[in-house]
Amino acid sequence: MATAAPPKDPLLDATLRQLADITVPAPVSMMPQTWGWAALGGLFLLAGAFAFWRWYRRWEANRYRREALADLKDIEAKLAAPTTRGAALAALPVLLKRTALAIWPRESVAGLHGTGWTGFLDGHSGGPVFPIASARFFEEAEYRGSEALCAVPEPEARTYAAAARHWIEAHHVRA
Repeated sequence: MATAAPPKDPLLDATLRQLADITVPAPVSMMPQTWGWAALGGLFLLAGAFAFWRWYRRWEANRYRREALADLKDIEAKLAAPTTRGAALAALPVLLKRTALAIWPRESVAGLHGTGWTGFLDGHSGGPVFPIASARFFEEAEYRGSEALCAVPEPEARTYAAAARHWIEAHHVRA
């Protein structure tokens, strides 16, 4: 049994032909609509540029410190072998003097030796950095012979290198 299709209503057919699609509004722009947001964005951009500039200046100003720490790493590698330990220990005070000469005037650093030198190092690090044995080593290292420096035990030599590392990392430079 087949069912017959209902007859078409001409009024309904005419109404359906008059229908149109729904118009969708344009998407909302995410760009700021007022000048205040542009000004605020400009201020944030300027603040970011200023912060980057300050960071870069500080990074460049500490280049001598990074280079000294790289040299110290090479010196520390030479402390393990007894044959190179003497030369490495002799290079420690030279490294500290070179580091100090990189930032302070030559007239105030180059002539320092002995307790004046360790006093200078302690004075620019905010307090005593060197234990008494390390301070004595840095006061007398330039006067010791290579045989005496080679005879220094490795743990003691590592203590001197650690004191030098601490000073290089922690000294203060007043601008």
